[in-house]
Amino acid sequence: MKIATYNVNGINGRLPVLLRWLDEAAPDIVCLQELKAPQDNFPLKAINDAGYNAIWHGQKQWNGVAILARNMEIEEVTRILPGDDEDVQSRYIEALINGIVIACLYLPNGNPLPGPKFEYKLKWFDRLTERAQTLLDLKIPVILIGDFNVMPTELDVYKPEKWVNDALFRPEVRKAFASIVSLGWTDAIRELYPDEKIYTFWDYFRNAYERDAGLRIDHFLLSPQIASALRSGGVDRHVRGWEKTSDHAPVWIEIDKK
Repeated sequence: MKIATYNVNGINGRLPVLLRWLDEAAPDIVCLQELKAPQDNFPLKAINDAGYNAIWHGQKQWNGVAILARNMEIEEVTRILPGDDEDVQSRYIEALINGIVIACLYLPNGNPLPGPKFEYKLKWFDRLTERAQTLLDLKIPVILIGDFNVMPTELDVYKPEKWVNDALFRPEVRKAFASIVSLGWTDAIRELYPDEKIYTFWDYFRNAYERDAGLRIDHFLLSPQIASALRSGGVDRHVRGWEKTSDHAPVWIEIDKK
C-alpha cells in the first residue's frame, strides 16, 4: 500500500498539478494540506473522477486538510484536534481506512517569534502530543501524516545556521517533535534514510529548488503496530519542478498491508 502526503498550497489553483501527480504516482491514500478553500469549494468531482474518495476540512483563504483514498472507504473519526474548543483553524482530520488510523495534520508555522503565533504552535504541539499518546494507547496501526513545519535535525535543513531563529527550527519546536517520536513513533523517512539529505520543501525565492536549498518538514510517524510493515519511501522531487506547482513535493511510503 502506497501512502502519500502533499501540501498542495491551494488545491483549486494547483488542481492540474495534483491530478497529474495522482495519475502518475497512483497512491492508495493521500493526505493533503493547505487546501486554501472553504468547505463548499473542494473539487470533489475532479477528485472522484480521478478515482478517489475524499473527506476534507476546508477553511476560507488559509489552512485546510483532506484525506483521499483509492477504492477504499474512509470512515471519519474527527476533524478537531482535541484540547482547545476555541481553535477554529482547520488543521487536523482523522479517519480509519482499511484498518489503519490516518491522522492528517498541518501544524502551525509559528513565525514571527516571539509572539502569539509561536505560542499557538507550541500549544498545538502539546495537543498533538496528547493525541499521539491516546492513539498509541489503542495499540492499533496509526500513522501521523502531514506538514509538521519542523526540521527535526540539522540534516533536514540547508545551511542550518541560517535557521536558528526561525519557528521551524527553534530548539523548543525540535524538542516537541522529538518528544512525540520518543513516545514510540517511527519517523518513516529517516528510518529508511538515516544519514541522507532528504528535502520536501523548496521556497519559491532565491532559486531554492534549483540550488537544492530545501527543508524536510513533511513527515510520517508510524505507530509500533505498523512500523515493521514499512518497506520503502521517498520524495517525488520532480513534481516541485512542474509549472505552477506547490513549494512542497509529494512524499510517500509503501507498507505491507493485506
